Amino acid sequence: MKRRHDRVIVAGGGPVGALAALLLARRGVPVTVLEKEQGVQIDYRASTFHPPTLDLLEECGAEAALLRMGLECPVNQFRDRRRGRIAEFDMAALKNDTRHPYRLQCEQFKLVDWLYRELAAIPGAELRFRHEVRTVQQDDDGVTIEVETPDGPQTLAGDFLIGADGGRSAVRNAAGIDFDGYTYPEHFLVAGTRYDFKRHMPGICSVNYTADPVEWYLLLEIPDMWRFIAPVDPAVEPSEAVKEQRIQDSLHNLLPRPEPYEILVKAIYRVHQRVAATYRKGRVFLAGDAAHLNNPLGGMGLNGGIHDALSLTTRLTQVWHGAPESLLDGYEPQRRPEAIDAINAITARNKKLLEERDPVVRERNLNEMAAIAADPQRAYRYMLDAAMITSLRRCGMIG
Repeated sequence: MKRRHDRVIVAGGGPVGALAALLLARRGVPVTVLEKEQGVQIDYRASTFHPPTLDLLEECGAEAALLRMGLECPVNQFRDRRRGRIAEFDMAALKNDTRHPYRLQCEQFKLVDWLYRELAAIPGAELRFRHEVRTVQQDDDGVTIEVETPDGPQTLAGDFLIGADGGRSAVRNAAGIDFDGYTYPEHFLVAGTRYDFKRHMPGICSVNYTADPVEWYLLLEIPDMWRFIAPVDPAVEPSEAVKEQRIQDSLHNLLPRPEPYEILVKAIYRVHQRVAATYRKGRVFLAGDAAHLNNPLGGMGLNGGIHDALSLTTRLTQVWHGAPESLLDGYEPQRRPEAIDAINAITARNKKLLEERDPVVRERNLNEMAAIAADPQRAYRYMLDAAMITSLRRCGMIG
């Protein structure tokens, strides 16, 4: 491959961008990461790593790091707020399909911290904080980027650019790539508490999806606390939704107790279902949230972004070391259909299932989930889909 600048630039230092940079640097590709924040961002939105993601991360060492930091959760439940457990799925049934038959719960910022430390040890790998992409220009031989830095505007150049800079991607916008889809009218509330729900809610497990026509919720155990995710009525202002009393009301509606809950973290955010019109424009590529956004019900967004990084960096590495550039043409056909057919489709379905208000449809849904869990073959197929094994097999990333 003819190289003018001898460098790949990655915009975005979150888990997808930092992983892409590490994979490239480990394989002899000089890389520069541009992160607009000042360091690791403490963010409790994403914390689920699915079985095949852990399998694929073994080679680079991230799997071992995650296992040290995370919590293994082999069982998950679908529940109803009034009736309790409706269906339970034990991922031990996937033992012949993965080396990690469980969900691993580990906050994404812990992975990012590990990735940064690994990158710092590799000559030729740069990590520049407080660098924000403003404009992108490209020609047949490279990409030129205008960047806002603490020292003022700078111009950087590279042979390729990976936009892993999140849902508001400056790279995607600068490249003129459409981001079709929709935004849910309601916000999502995330709160964290150390209260031990397992001691006081007999029968729950570490991952609990609970349906309710008024306020569904996800109750999820992570190493440091329990995360609670629930919808916020569109009529409620975000500033009002994160007030202490509103969060206390939601948690007491989940499990009443005499004392207030200790609230360790709280956040509110908009939720989208969107997929970029293309994952590639010349020498510019999109990955992670810059390429696809979805609601968090299923833990698929972060995992899908990691799969993007693994697919793209494998192709870029081979091209960098002499393979034909046409190899890069396979990235979008491999990854974009999965964002539509698996990530977006399954997460949208999960939300609809939890929030259904029509009593007849709701009862039918609950009965169907119970029937799936009661049938070993149907439960097995359900878990293959939910764990993203089906998706990765379909696109050829695993056998």
